[in-house]
Formats: sequence, C-alpha cells, structure tokens
Amino acid sequence: MNSPMTTWGAGDYPSMGRHLRSAAKAAVEAAAVGPGDRVFDIATGTGNAALLAARCGGRVTGIDFEPALLRSAEERARCAGFDIEWLCGDLAALPVPDRSADVVLSVFGAMYATDHQAAARELARVAAPGARVVLVSWQPGSVLPAMGQVLAPYLPPPPISSGPPSRWGESTALTEILEPHQLRLTATSSGRVTLPFSSAEEAAGFLIRTAGHVMSEQDRLTADRRWDELHRDMRRFVEQRAKHHHDQLVLPLDYLVASALETTDRPLIRDTPRHI
Repeated sequence: MNSPMTTWGAGDYPSMGRHLRSAAKAAVEAAAVGPGDRVFDIATGTGNAALLAARCGGRVTGIDFEPALLRSAEERARCAGFDIEWLCGDLAALPVPDRSADVVLSVFGAMYATDHQAAARELARVAAPGARVVLVSWQPGSVLPAMGQVLAPYLPPPPISSGPPSRWGESTALTEILEPHQLRLTATSSGRVTLPFSSAEEAAGFLIRTAGHVMSEQDRLTADRRWDELHRDMRRFVEQRAKHHHDQLVLPLDYLVASALETTDRPLIRDTPRHI
C-alpha cells in the first residue's frame, strides 16, 4: 500500500468510519437524495455518504484530499456495484465546476477546514441554484472535540485556523459561517454515535489507533517516553466520559445535522474545474 499523503491516512480511520455510517445515513436522508440528483460528498473519507447517496439513485462524486481513504472508498463502491466518481481535492479548491451539484454533503469533513470561510465559499460555489447542502459536525464539548484537549500537550501545534472545528456543530456559529455565501440554514437536528467497548483500555487504544494525527507522532512520543503517558491520559478521559451499559462502556459521540439551501442566483465565477 502506498504511504499516506496526510495524517488522515496514517491511522486506522476506516475502523472509525464504520461506526459513523449512521451519521452519513442521517445526512443523506436530510438531503432527500433521489434518482438523478447530482451529489457531491465533500471530504468523503471512506465514502459512507457517497455510497448511501448512490444507493438512492444519485449521480455521485466523492472528493477527499487523502488518496489512501479514496482508495478504500473506491474499493467499497466496486464491491457494492456502484459507479461513483472519486476525485482528489482540497476543501479550499474543489476540483469540480461551478453550480454543478443538486446536493452537497459533508459528514465530519468541512468542519476540519483550516479556513472556514474558504470552505463555505467552495460549498456555495459548487451548489446549483436551490441546491440542498447538508453538513454533519461534532457538537462543541462532545467527546471528540474534548479529546483534542487531552491530546494537545502531546502533539505539534495545529495549523492556524479560523476557529475550532466544532464551530460547525453549533447552529449560531454555523449560520455565521454559511450566510455570507448565500447558504441559508433551514433545519438542524442532533444525533449520536455510540461506541461500545469492554474496557477503558480498549476504548483508549481505539481512539488513538484511529487518529492519524496521533499515530503519525508515535515514533517521536515513544522516543521521548511519552507514548504510555498518552495512553494513561486517554484512559482517564474515557473513564470520565463513558457511560456504563450492562457490562460495557459506551462513548456517546454527539453531532449536529444541519440543512441549508443555496438561496440566490450568483454570477458565475468560473466554468471550468479547479485542478489540484
């Protein structure tokens, strides 16, 4: 297998992706994807939303900037018998034409853009007049955003950004991101992914193993004798956040499903795709 180009490909993200399929289903249902709809799944990862949209009859393009994840998505589509176009591209410069999508989806994707306005501008650019845009993002204070605070002392400083990714998971902040680009928030709802584990040790190992930005630092942290310390902090975090259900620990991951509409006929910016 080829080496990943970004930290998103450095960990076992496909294992996490399998747990996120219910959130992708919520997005596709909120967008009311139907036969013939031109659908873009932005930051598709392993293709959860793209495959579900294809099953609904959409003409689907999945876009991500990590080739390793695209290869996983493409293999899943091939096994399922879906004809989906897969493109390598960045949120800030999507390699698709203006006004070319009836539905724009991003499930735990757009929220990680370093430049929130640039990402929103691109979502709006590719949306046809009246297009439905559905975004799924982790809510502020929920498990994964809070986990970032535990990891911060062990990792390099993150890139300078417009704000925390979880801004996309709060309706007022999301409105501020989208409205300058004529994307009007029309509905929101909350959802939850639950991760079951037999122990805090198992949960901590899973969260670390599936986080590429953590796994990419394993050699350095091991050499600094901090890898075991990181695991201990993650175990404590799990013990604080997990709920007990029978003989299992369950981590609740809360997210926001936000639906928006493209609301104006904007002059064309460009008629040709961007190429990365």
